[in-house]
Amino acid sequence: MVESKRNSAKLLWVIGTAWLFDALDVALLSFVMPVIKESWQLTAGQLGAVSAITTLGMMIGALVCGYLADKLGRKPVLIGTLLLFSLGNFLLTITPNVEWFLVVRLLTGIGLGGELPVAATMIADHYTGTQRSRMLVLVDSFWAFGWIAASLLAFLVMPHIGWRMTVLITALMGLYALLLRRHLPAEQEANRPQKVDFRQALRQVWSAKYRRATICLSILWFVIMFAYYGMFLWLPSVLVLRGFSLVHGFGYTMLMSLAQLPGYYLAAWLIGVVKRKAVLATYLIGTVVSAAAFGTANNPTMILISGAWLSFFTLGAWGIMIAFTPGQFAPAVRGIGMGVAQSIGRIGATIGPFLVGALMAIGFGIPAIFMVFVAVLLLGVGVLLFGLPNQETDDW
Repeated sequence: MVESKRNSAKLLWVIGTAWLFDALDVALLSFVMPVIKESWQLTAGQLGAVSAITTLGMMIGALVCGYLADKLGRKPVLIGTLLLFSLGNFLLTITPNVEWFLVVRLLTGIGLGGELPVAATMIADHYTGTQRSRMLVLVDSFWAFGWIAASLLAFLVMPHIGWRMTVLITALMGLYALLLRRHLPAEQEANRPQKVDFRQALRQVWSAKYRRATICLSILWFVIMFAYYGMFLWLPSVLVLRGFSLVHGFGYTMLMSLAQLPGYYLAAWLIGVVKRKAVLATYLIGTVVSAAAFGTANNPTMILISGAWLSFFTLGAWGIMIAFTPGQFAPAVRGIGMGVAQSIGRIGATIGPFLVGALMAIGFGIPAIFMVFVAVLLLGVGVLLFGLPNQETDDW
């Protein structure tokens, strides 16, 4: 029993480290973008392309690396995604202009997008039932620590050494995480590499056996990523225009990151005592209420309180989705199944921020824009409750 707990803690730390560095990169990019905008005199379109190209890379990475994890095994693919991510961040430090920056970010995005579904699949292979769900939520909680680390680097380190050296630190951290990969467990017997081509793997995921789960999970990932990226990466800038400059301050950023942690930990506890559909539905409804409050906030106190609750519920829902998804697929197609769902979800991550700008351009106010997010989130609740198969026992 003691040895089992020790192995679980070890696996949680090793996989959680991958999650942390993934989040660190995504968060740090949001802090680097205003700096390169000023130094390279970028247009709004060029700046948008930087964000879009990263998302495109993550879409490709989730799909391709998920398939490769089934074909070649989880461990080598996970190590490969980390190497790709580290190499990309190293190359980023020597990019001379925005064109090369875009090329490198595509490469980095492939590594980032591939790492998450493969890491989650590896956790899912080693556990079942409540233990699997809790481990997946807990490993996803490392995302918050990545944002905290990025905030510290952006506000306390980057002003002194510049964005290039700060990004180099993240590349070196990735290499440190690679050293931990020697402690990854061997492949499970039920998940030996499969000799199937990419088209055949896709056909299996979309076959009658998995089609309903694939469609529903893809919609749910779309909804959650649409809401998360739309609300967290774009709308703080809108609030600055309304006179609330605190949303770009260190304290606000840390509060939003710290608020994620109790959301994850409460979810990890709840899924052991309540059905996961009920927990996820509660978190999604909590996100709806928080989003409505945040969109109509008209003073700093309300912004801080509603923003903290929004972070609590949105990231908690993300963690529960991580716990949901792998168990809907048998081990032989778990990687590609996870990859397909998250890859489609990344479309939402692209549309969300873009839609905010488009709606503002035609005269939508912030409360009206948030009502769009509320409507999409409610659609997700409906798909969850009436569409997603009930796989509470984790038969796979």
